[in-house]
Amino acid sequence: MSGPLSGVKIIEFQGIGPAPFCGMLLSDMGADVVRIDRKERNGNGSKYDVGGRGRRSVSLDLKKPEAIETCLKLIERADIVFEGFRPGVMERLGLGPDVVLKRNKRIVYGRMTGWGQDGPYAQMAGHDINYIAITGALRSCARPGEKPMHPLNLVGDFGGGALYLAVGLLAALHSAKVTGQGQVVDCSMADGSASLMAMFYGMNAAGTWTDEVGTNLLDGGAHFYDSYECSDGNFISIGSIEPQFYAELLEKLGLTDDPDFRRQMDKSKWPALKQRLIDRFKTKTRDQWCAIMEGTDICFGPVLTLKEALKHPHNIARKTFVEVEGVPQPAPAPRFSATISKIHSPPPIIGQHTESALKDWGLSGNDVEALRKAGAI
Repeated sequence: MSGPLSGVKIIEFQGIGPAPFCGMLLSDMGADVVRIDRKERNGNGSKYDVGGRGRRSVSLDLKKPEAIETCLKLIERADIVFEGFRPGVMERLGLGPDVVLKRNKRIVYGRMTGWGQDGPYAQMAGHDINYIAITGALRSCARPGEKPMHPLNLVGDFGGGALYLAVGLLAALHSAKVTGQGQVVDCSMADGSASLMAMFYGMNAAGTWTDEVGTNLLDGGAHFYDSYECSDGNFISIGSIEPQFYAELLEKLGLTDDPDFRRQMDKSKWPALKQRLIDRFKTKTRDQWCAIMEGTDICFGPVLTLKEALKHPHNIARKTFVEVEGVPQPAPAPRFSATISKIHSPPPIIGQHTESALKDWGLSGNDVEALRKAGAI
């Protein structure tokens, strides 16, 4: 394994959404991640499960006491264990934090949920859209007179969930190495998405951001910070907030001497100026606007589809996307100058590494055979 987390051993209990994405990030950075999958799903898997890349799969029947004991033996050798079940599930399996920390006092125990381990919503089912709804994030993603538009699963599952779990696990791992004592990391997607809204809550308290959608600096209210349709039906994005960037935008649009555009931050003028820019951008194709605005300080970018993004010159030059077994996918991020991250393997078939991973992590051939006889693997 290569990457800054090389040598870190992690047990991941199979889940959906943010927990697997966190496992991908940690694997990309070099951690040895073994995923515990359900035995009944043995043989399933796909190379298109990009979020499952880079780890090994051990399939166990967690209804068998032998399988639970095997998990605990693996945990004894691990630095981190994390799961994405509802509160109480791991405790009912006999794999809760109290049990695990007795077997390995240095373990970092990560818990990924939507609502958190406690609170009135803790036992409710939910998805990304629900978690960002109660934090104000979803309502803020709307246009005047339109319903809120959920920003894919980027804010709840992946931003407020997986990324916060990864940061929390690594922070707790640092603490464990200093103090010798592990701990539980309670990562809630609702908590994380609320944290992502920190700047907006500060602006709201200061009176510079209102709950009236489509009237604020960054929510499409400003004429100089939005996406615009071109004559060919494609879109471009403009983010000319700073005065010098705004001046360059006006210069490229031939509006430098237009008095209507001189009072950039006069919100009363934004709707009328927005309409003028809507009309102006519809006079050329996206490629024509790219020819005019790329390479400038306007803060400009073409709005691309997934397939177009793969072919964009900047993404190609940066190797932002790579191909694994014929599947285009994002390359590891962020980038390290000395301990280079990489994709260590394609997504596994469930159960593909049951014997090899167990043996690599210290179980004997006799141990594996006993598990087979017990029906645990």
